[in-house]
Amino acid sequence: MTHIIHPTALFRISVLGPLVSRDNLEHGELKKIIYELTARTYKIPNSNHVYLSSKTIERWYYQWHKHGINGLMPRIRKDKGNSKLPEDIQQMLLELKKDNPARSLNTLIRLAEKQGAVKQGGLVRSSVYRLLKHHNLSKRSASGTEVIERRAFEALFAGDIWYGDVMHGPCIQTPQGKQKTYLVSIMDDASRLICHTAFCLNETALSIEFVLKQALLKRGLPKRFVIDNGSAYRANTLQSICARLNIRLIYCRPYEPEGKGKLERFHRTFREQFLTEIDIQDFNSLDELNARLWVWVEKIYHQTIHSALQETPISRFQRDLIKVKPLGNLAANLDEYFYYRVERFIRKDGTLNYNGSLYEVSFDYVGQHIYLVIDPHEEQPKWIESLEYERLGHVHLLDKHANNNRKRKRPAVLNNKQKSKTSLVEIAYKQAADILNLTKKVK
Repeated sequence: MTHIIHPTALFRISVLGPLVSRDNLEHGELKKIIYELTARTYKIPNSNHVYLSSKTIERWYYQWHKHGINGLMPRIRKDKGNSKLPEDIQQMLLELKKDNPARSLNTLIRLAEKQGAVKQGGLVRSSVYRLLKHHNLSKRSASGTEVIERRAFEALFAGDIWYGDVMHGPCIQTPQGKQKTYLVSIMDDASRLICHTAFCLNETALSIEFVLKQALLKRGLPKRFVIDNGSAYRANTLQSICARLNIRLIYCRPYEPEGKGKLERFHRTFREQFLTEIDIQDFNSLDELNARLWVWVEKIYHQTIHSALQETPISRFQRDLIKVKPLGNLAANLDEYFYYRVERFIRKDGTLNYNGSLYEVSFDYVGQHIYLVIDPHEEQPKWIESLEYERLGHVHLLDKHANNNRKRKRPAVLNNKQKSKTSLVEIAYKQAADILNLTKKVK
């Protein structure tokens, strides 16, 4: 089973991007980068804050440096769910909340103080909140003026750095009507080789992940993957995929396309040599357009000498094949890294709902919350997992007609030896019989 990365760990490693993407830091550079990171705003999970302190970022960095992605996992409190408030105070707060669920934490604390149960200031909001949560009652780009220093660079070996980006493509006629296309491409920095590219009908995370999977199958594992800062690239699914495959995901700064200058240059070449040479009216499907695209990439672009390399992209990539990390055993289960997980509740009849259809699982998991593992491209459920990501069993489409003849599991019937000897009915019957016998004897 593939290792699942906690969303909090994914957020922390995305914050550390400029640090974890560097193999070595010069003296004083760590504090400088951390200072720059503290000036940014973040969408922090489960928090209303938008800034991070330097101590927090530095602590995360050393945890990552020592333990990798596992060091960024959130720690579970040993006393989670346990309240240290006195039992009578707990009971009173719960009753006050149940009496009026709209009451806020401050109102509950004031009521407890007014009733003399606690002294003023004796209750802490966080303690009351944890108590209510345990009982399920807690419901209620700026542009810099300074010139940015930019320097030309190039990865030492193929596979060191990959770039990913989306270019707006032409509109084509499809069976569903005229639709806009998007070119999703992934390029290797050292060789300028296109690891994979494809026209898609959207620029969502699903399309980007599809192209990434094909690139991995064709060109092995990169060390770093540099991508844009858009919402599709910020998807937790993409972050999780890269984290589990030990690929360092690096986000370019907003409104700075120069960070992916080589891929931007490819887009220019693509427009000049591909889009100008085809008649878009000749295509009636995405498959037809992609077929021409892949032939152009493999037979023309990869076979043409690149001016900056003085050799072809394919020959430059092949020189470093010994340096490229192969998928190896990961190839057999690569699809599992790209599966999605959605939380579902198992109903009393052993079914769950997904995408408007009912699916059936083992009756052992009735009443439980589980993860439904889905192939996002086929939108097809594969299996179910516990909330700790342990595989539980198969899932299949509900067939009511088949269940009509299906033998049900029933609890074993107690035999005579197992029957209770303290039945109230039997005791009352025996007492009545004794009284009746006694009356007969008196007569």
